Amino acid sequence: MSIQAWAVVVFLGVGMWLSVKAGKLTVLGALTGGILGWAIYSGAGLMGLSMLGAFFVLGSLVSSFRFRDKAALGLAEANKGRRKASQALANGGVAGLMGLLSWAYPARTELFQLMLAASFASATADTFASELGNIYGRSYYNILTLKPDTRGLDGVISLEGTLAGVGGSTIITGLYILGQGWGLLVGVVWIAGILGNLADSVLGAAWERKAYLSNDAVNFLNTLIAALIAGALYLLLV
Repeated sequence: MSIQAWAVVVFLGVGMWLSVKAGKLTVLGALTGGILGWAIYSGAGLMGLSMLGAFFVLGSLVSSFRFRDKAALGLAEANKGRRKASQALANGGVAGLMGLLSWAYPARTELFQLMLAASFASATADTFASELGNIYGRSYYNILTLKPDTRGLDGVISLEGTLAGVGGSTIITGLYILGQGWGLLVGVVWIAGILGNLADSVLGAAWERKAYLSNDAVNFLNTLIAALIAGALYLLLV
């Protein structure tokens, strides 16, 4: 392996250890995250790794932000936000798969890296929208009926939360620009991330609220939908 690859292995190992020590991941969650990190790096290099890092660090920060207020409202993440292996796969599994596909099919690297970025844009948008929307939102609506609904329920959105989600997608899009430069595909990542976040709310209102889907399943599907939207737009535009 190259020096950079060995440095990434060390970086992932230290990150896994610190995540467990800080109570952000379970041991199995950290191991899963490390494997996903290597898959992402294999297909998207430092750009993909930076997206994983941004999602994890910023997601942890917004989840911890005003945690007591969320707990008092019954809206805080279970286990104090400590993520399990299933949650790591739900949020990063699609990105890991796209990384492996990018590595296996170098002729399609541009497409798979775009889909990887879109999945992270959606995951970050979803985390920002739910965690910050529950704190700063003023009025809450069911995404299917657009009628007022209860804060924190599956499929309930607010203007403030939606804008926070746009901000999350923008951050990942910025990292895509740093890795790939400015171009038409930048807008694809941004739009796919926003639409993936909205799809999460639709799935939450339609199926998660009725216990047809778990939260992990909805999170996985929103990242997959974002990746598929990005892939479809790529095929139309390129």
